[in-house]
Amino acid sequence: MSEMWTTAVAGAAAGLGVAMPVGAMGVLLVQEGMRDRRGAVAAAAAVAVVDLAYAAVATALGPLVASALSGVEAWVRLASAAVLAVIAVRGLLASRTAGPAAQGGSTGGAGPVRTFTRFAALTLINPTTALYFAALTTAQGAALSGGTAGLIFVCGVFVASMVWQQLLVAASGLAGARISDSARAWTFRIGYGLVAVYAVKVALPLP
Repeated sequence: MSEMWTTAVAGAAAGLGVAMPVGAMGVLLVQEGMRDRRGAVAAAAAVAVVDLAYAAVATALGPLVASALSGVEAWVRLASAAVLAVIAVRGLLASRTAGPAAQGGSTGGAGPVRTFTRFAALTLINPTTALYFAALTTAQGAALSGGTAGLIFVCGVFVASMVWQQLLVAASGLAGARISDSARAWTFRIGYGLVAVYAVKVALPLP
């Protein structure tokens, strides 16, 4: 049971690590939340579903890749940790200069289904999300090799991402204004800070 909880928490942390930084998609979600509550809920769900899909594919393929590279696991972990570290550093550096984003086009009247589709497509073409989960799950191939462990991890990712995205659009709807530059920068720092912690975690022990 403790191992299941550990895996679930790891999945939740991974989901928050990719979801919390308010980048381009986060700003679009905030703008949608200020315009149309139903559309914003659909948009947030779309982002979480794509995170789920990426995590599921990466979890399924990650252990296979790890198995094929048997004997050099430590170096694979180091390479994966390096990728995560680069993502974290780039995000943390961006948080120092994160300013107001350009206003997105209005989607009023588009309907929840069209909004869901648009946000899902926008999230799918984000290479950082795919790279993040691929590096993370490849490094933890052995731990996620069991079907139950992989399922728990993916569910943790989905729940954490969904909760965060919905909180973001709810807050934007209540505030009625864009998130301040300072608050946006802190979401970058916290989210990418989690990624940095993951980089250290997967790198140890050193070969």
